Order: sequence, then C-alpha cells, then structure tokens
Amino acid sequence: MCNTLRLVSGTSPIVDLESVSVRVGATHILRDINLSINGGDAIGIFGGNGAGKTTLLRLIATLIMPASGTATVFGVDVATDERYDIRTRIGYVGHTPGLFPEMTLSENLGFVAHAMGIDPEEADRSLAAVGLAGAANRRAEVCSHGMQRRAEFARVLMTKPDLLLLDEPHSALDADAVELVDALVARTLDAGGAAVLVSHDKERVLRVATEFAEIAGGTLS
Repeated sequence: MCNTLRLVSGTSPIVDLESVSVRVGATHILRDINLSINGGDAIGIFGGNGAGKTTLLRLIATLIMPASGTATVFGVDVATDERYDIRTRIGYVGHTPGLFPEMTLSENLGFVAHAMGIDPEEADRSLAAVGLAGAANRRAEVCSHGMQRRAEFARVLMTKPDLLLLDEPHSALDADAVELVDALVARTLDAGGAAVLVSHDKERVLRVATEFAEIAGGTLS
C-alpha cells in the first residue's frame, strides 16, 4: 500500500493530511504523511512502539501542529485557532485515561456535560450503559485501569463525536468492554462519522476497520 490512503471518494474528507511532517526538536516523528478519511470510514493504524502512531492520533485530534504540510479536520486547518471550534466534534480516548483523579466518575462526565451543554443526567446514564452505575460515585484515582477506560468510553457515548480517535482501545478491557468499543465505532460510522484506531492488536481492530495501514519510522505504508 502506498503512503496515501484515499478512502471513500466523492465527499469532502473529515481528515485530510497532505505531506505532513511532525518534529520534536531536530527529530522527525512523522514524515510526509498523506491521509484522507471520509465519513463512514474506520482506519486501523498498526506499528511498533515509537513508530509514530500516537503522534499521528494527537495530530488528528488537533493537539499538536505539523512542522510542514497541511492538516485539516472538518475543513479546519489544525495550525489555526479555529481548531478549538471543532474539538467538541472529536472523541479522543488516549492510551492513558484522561480523567481528573480526585473527581468521581460521575463528576468527571458531569464536568464534560456542563462544558458541552449536555443534560447532566446523561453522565450517569452513560456510565450505567457501560456497566459503571455502581461506581459512579467512586473517585477515578481508586478505580482500576479497566474501569477508567470504561468511563472514557462512557464519555464518548455521551458526547456522540463525529470523529472517534482511539489509542490502543482494547487494552486492559474484558470481553464485554471489547464489544463496547466495537459498538461505539459502529455507531459513529452509522451516523456518518469516522474512526481511527491505533493498535498493536490487528485481529481485534480488523473486525471494525474498513482500511488499514502500517506506520514505521513515522511513515505510512
């Protein structure tokens, strides 16, 4: 496979990366990446440790900017301040759960609900939907890693993003939670959104991916 992935033609892409490179100091983390993803597509990105998978995901999430090339998400150049306007449309679940440790799971989701103008009752409903009703009032710092991951997926369930970005989504999950991940991806695609999953676990990701690519040395192939 060449390093340009053109998925569904005939529509404006949700993600469009053209000759994108990312550097940290003098070190290139991503090199000359060309990637276009449209609504209804789920792409699996595979590669070893340090290959650039998480950096690619963070770029698409608008959390870092390219050193060269052009990166647009929902038509917005991620190098501009307009990136802040589209972040509510992006559901990013990192390999390390992004929860406030001193807050309960309910408070964590309630904080997001308040910021996005979502009915606060949706927080507890979403936690119940992922099997965490009994842990809603437990502080995140005393929850297991698997429970924290479920809480992150509850946030995705609540916010209904148009672009779902998952870093090692099946890590530390039991069989039921793995099915939950697949269901969240399917729901996003059915609504016309897109998903990107970076993982070491090809077998699981390929169950939901419509396309896939390998990344090595910061280059897609």
